[in-house]
Amino acid sequence: MRSIGARLAVTYAAGATLSFAVLSLLGATLLETRLIRGLDDLNAAEFRQLRAHIGPDYASVDPLVLERRLGSVNQYQSILFYISIDAPGRNETIFRSSNLKGKTIPDIKGKRSFSVDSPDIGPLRVSEFLLPPYDVTVATSSRSVHEGMRAFEAIGGGLVAAMLILSIFVGRAFSRVLLTPLRAIRTTAERIGSDNLAERIPLGRAQDEVGELTELLNRMFDRIESAFAQMQRFSEEVSHELKTPLALIRLHSEAVAKADGRHSDAAFEQIEEIDRLNTFIDQMLFLSRAEANAIRFDLTAQDPAPFLESFAHDASALAEHSGNRFEMISAGHGRVAIERSWLRQVLFNLLGNAIRVSPPGALVTLTSTFQDGTWRLAIEDEGPGLSRDQCRQIFERFVRLGPARAGDRGAGLGLSIARSIVTLHHGTISAEPRNPRGLCVIVELPALDGESAEAMGELRPPGA
Repeated sequence: MRSIGARLAVTYAAGATLSFAVLSLLGATLLETRLIRGLDDLNAAEFRQLRAHIGPDYASVDPLVLERRLGSVNQYQSILFYISIDAPGRNETIFRSSNLKGKTIPDIKGKRSFSVDSPDIGPLRVSEFLLPPYDVTVATSSRSVHEGMRAFEAIGGGLVAAMLILSIFVGRAFSRVLLTPLRAIRTTAERIGSDNLAERIPLGRAQDEVGELTELLNRMFDRIESAFAQMQRFSEEVSHELKTPLALIRLHSEAVAKADGRHSDAAFEQIEEIDRLNTFIDQMLFLSRAEANAIRFDLTAQDPAPFLESFAHDASALAEHSGNRFEMISAGHGRVAIERSWLRQVLFNLLGNAIRVSPPGALVTLTSTFQDGTWRLAIEDEGPGLSRDQCRQIFERFVRLGPARAGDRGAGLGLSIARSIVTLHHGTISAEPRNPRGLCVIVELPALDGESAEAMGELRPPGA
């Protein structure tokens, strides 16, 4: 059980049921003891009645006289009691109640009160009393006690089962109430992100362990917010401070290239490096802001067909210039929420990678399909391809796979930026190897139904 609430409910139910079962067992023991003691009291009361019947001179009268004095016992007292009066010294039985029918009451040596199960009579509670020179045995049936205890056990078992079921529901409700502050902490913590680090978990009234945990988490979020703000300021300030000297260096390099023809090649190469460094700074700043959710796109609901036609025209020219071929396949229609310029940057990045790894004359294909509420774009090349492990790595920063090519001086950030742009479109990007060779990069964006498109301003012209 991975849920704390479930564990609390089960623990509560087990504890409550076990406690109830133990108390029921203890109650049954006490009840049986009390009922047996009641039978002993009845036997003692009957003995006192017998002693009154036989009179104070019982020791000196003839046993036949005693038998006549006890004659009335057989008329009413034998309904409840089994009575036997014996003279141990003479090994003689003086009296037996008529309900014994000549049978003897079982005896346990050394005990004055005991329970016994007689095969002829049934369960009995037996009490022995000394009335020298006689021994008086009085017994009464304990069948009612046994039947009552069996009924009590049956009812107790049913109550234990009912207690288990009821305590599960009570424990579940109890765990929900108990875990309400923790759920509030979880909900608030899930909402807190890089775009709303100022939000805090509300403190409850109770100053208990949960309150202390809440305060601890809030202090941790304070530290995270402060550190995040410092890093963001650092990135922006460093980018700004770097751009100024780089711009000055570029100006000086351009001046050198114009004034001194001997060093123009070195100056132009320096200008190229400065431009590459500026691009790298812009890319890092974009990734930093994207991961901080500090970038918001103006997504517009539209039919992507005109956008794809425009891209296909430029992509064909770019592929032809590189000695390759480009083909677009479009199937299905729908509407998506996109920001055209950013998505165009993603597609050109993927197209550039596909052209760069493909041999001369190879075909690069863009496939657009709508299926199951998703707009799927797939760019396939005929290059050497990648393994599945490499396909999972290529979207990380500074990852560059495959052999280096002349003039390829990228920093390995293009696919990381593409992933950030697709994520800001609420979509996903992935790669998978083709069979027998090549690579397929897939971009999936959520398609809009009628209500979603209208809510995003479907009637507004794209770019308005």
